[in-house]
Amino acid sequence: MLQPNAITQCVSGLATGAWHDTSVKSKCWPLHDVQATRHIEQQAQSALPFNTLMQRAGLASAQLALAIAPHAQRIWIACGPGNNGGDGLEAAVHLQQWGKTPIVTCTTPREQMPTDAQRAWQHAEQAGVRFEQTPPNVFDLALDALLGMGCHTAPQGVLAEWLQRLHHTSQTVLHIDIPSGLLANTGEWLGKPAVVNSAPKRHTLSLLTLKPGLFTADGRDACGEVWFNDLGVDSSHTPPNAWLQTHMNLLRDRQHSSHKGSYGDVMVVGGTTGMAGAAVLASLAALHAGAGRVYAGLLDTNAHAAVVASHPALMVRDVEHLDFKHATVVCGCGGGDDMREVLPRVLSTAPRLVLDADALNALANDSQLFHLLQQRANKKQTTVLTPHPLEAARLLKRSTTDVQRDRLAAAKALAEISNCVVVLKGSGTVIAENARTPIINHSGNAKLATAGTGDVLAGLIGAQLANTDDAFEATCNAVYRHGALADAWPEDGPSLTASQLVTAIR
Repeated sequence: MLQPNAITQCVSGLATGAWHDTSVKSKCWPLHDVQATRHIEQQAQSALPFNTLMQRAGLASAQLALAIAPHAQRIWIACGPGNNGGDGLEAAVHLQQWGKTPIVTCTTPREQMPTDAQRAWQHAEQAGVRFEQTPPNVFDLALDALLGMGCHTAPQGVLAEWLQRLHHTSQTVLHIDIPSGLLANTGEWLGKPAVVNSAPKRHTLSLLTLKPGLFTADGRDACGEVWFNDLGVDSSHTPPNAWLQTHMNLLRDRQHSSHKGSYGDVMVVGGTTGMAGAAVLASLAALHAGAGRVYAGLLDTNAHAAVVASHPALMVRDVEHLDFKHATVVCGCGGGDDMREVLPRVLSTAPRLVLDADALNALANDSQLFHLLQQRANKKQTTVLTPHPLEAARLLKRSTTDVQRDRLAAAKALAEISNCVVVLKGSGTVIAENARTPIINHSGNAKLATAGTGDVLAGLIGAQLANTDDAFEATCNAVYRHGALADAWPEDGPSLTASQLVTAIR
């Protein structure tokens, strides 16, 4: 029997291919959408004997089931009408042979299933697997093989009923390929959003490829711990639709002979009356993240003395006295409506620029400002936008629901119309730029869901931009670092605040 810690690192050389736990920080993982995965699947099937992929998928699912719940005896396997159901049937064969008691329920009669799945049903019957019309009242582990990535409409009838059982069970659940009812491309729940019982341990075994929807929108909550088995198929010849970022490139070593001018100037513009704290958080984040000098251009001049007294390492200045021509500028944090007056000069002169919060709202409401933004790329000026879903919706003239329905598409659309690097914040933050394959960031958690953490991210990006020529890579590094700080925060520690996040950077 395979033990969980054996799979966590890597178990290779199996007939089913290589195992991976996607928490491994050794690489970025390619993500393929449904269309690309179907293409890979068809190519593999044409080169392999009939039913090979389904048999491998069933074995992989059964092995992982044993690893995550080695003491489970009664195992409910919920099988749907397609090949995902066939994967579950093949898993039942192995579990039966290994002395477990799989109990299979199928939503569809055998003769209505695809040919591969019918063959798997025959295997299960020959192995003596127990079939039932309704789910068992008592079970130790559940395998979700209802829909996989083939669903396009909201589940109805028996499918919906069994999904509710899976969503609300207190037992461990293993989703085969993808949680049923979750769209593989986008991470959106079909129909009414599912309320999933978070008490049991949930696992998802992604087969053949990793799909974008596992890691953004509702995907991470739905999937739990994500595992991957390539089924012995090389997908490297099919370009990914996105990359999953699971590491950060190492920061460059500092030369002993370097000085503060070696690491760039960051100027933070924001902090209008009553909101100076946002600009201070961004400034401190840039300072602790390695910027050589940080200027805090606070719009609330009455706050200058207090900030100087509390944070003497910051160079507090009136905004009109700042020269943006040779600096990296972070603009918008706590800026309020005053941003509209400052933005024309910032957009026209700053060589490297991070636009956040109220700067984004000003751009969304002023077509002339947005035109200045679009022209920056023509002048070889670098710009990073850091919207949350509502700010992205305003910039795209859409609803927040539309943005969240397909976060990858929304980030790419905003990058295209703005000619900027775009950071669409949220669960599975998306980083996009024209002519680059987008990144889904895998670090971070709900501890970041508190006021001011977005300001910290803006400052982090500013510090990275000041130290590299590749804005996209700098942004990806900063986003990952930001999330990793939250991941490292102790579970039994105090709630993570933006101020503590700044301190953790050091």
